[in-house]
Amino acid sequence: MRMQVLLLFSPAPRQVRQWKLTLPDKTTVGQALATADLFSDCAELKSVIPEALLLAVWGRRASLDYLLCDGDRLEILRPLRVDPMVARRERFKGQGIKSAGLFADRRVGAKAGY
Repeated sequence: MRMQVLLLFSPAPRQVRQWKLTLPDKTTVGQALATADLFSDCAELKSVIPEALLLAVWGRRASLDYLLCDGDRLEILRPLRVDPMVARRERFKGQGIKSAGLFADRRVGAKAGY
């Protein structure tokens, strides 16, 4: 039996490259990456070793020995440039304490938190 798997990689924001792979049953993520030969297709991945990649199947982290199923979406993830919590703190600091948050727009004379 054969199965279809979609392999996705986004080298930059708003750019997505995808490959449709036809693989034998009980194929692991590592075997799928070797079959795809994307390391020669993608200039961004030429210097990367497969063990160092961040991988996910349908948005959930996966290792190289994860068994794929028919219809799975295998994603190669880019590392985060900025920690999301740090970015949120910086945005909040720029907005100021009075102009950000759930209770920023208060009615005149209203109690705090209403």
